[in-house]
Amino acid sequence: MADTQLNRALNHLGPLEGRIMRVVWEHRVEEPFSVRSVLARMPDLAYTTVMTTLARLADKGILTFTAATGRQPYRYRAAMTAGQFLIWSSRRDAQRMVERYGDLALAAFADRLDHLTAEQRERLQKLIDS
Repeated sequence: MADTQLNRALNHLGPLEGRIMRVVWEHRVEEPFSVRSVLARMPDLAYTTVMTTLARLADKGILTFTAATGRQPYRYRAAMTAGQFLIWSSRRDAQRMVERYGDLALAAFADRLDHLTAEQRERLQKLIDS
């Protein structure tokens, strides 16, 4: 299940963001990490490429960071697990659909409920309850 969540989460990111977040979510860099920590795992990338991508992931709220002080580099941490990212992303996407289509989106969601199997309904109820 965790592998499935990881792969689903990575599919919501761009190719480079996904490569970096795979390393982070698989704990292949120790947190907090720096640009150089990621570069050690991905030597084919340029320093500025990794720096820009980490900044974009932080802007999106997927990473958090501690600003550089003196000679110390920015230090990054995952703001959420891959599973938490999926929850956050699905809620954001559902909200965007409602904002874009209004009640029509809600009607489409409701219509889908009528087509769920008993197993899907049970899983949905568990998700709602958690």
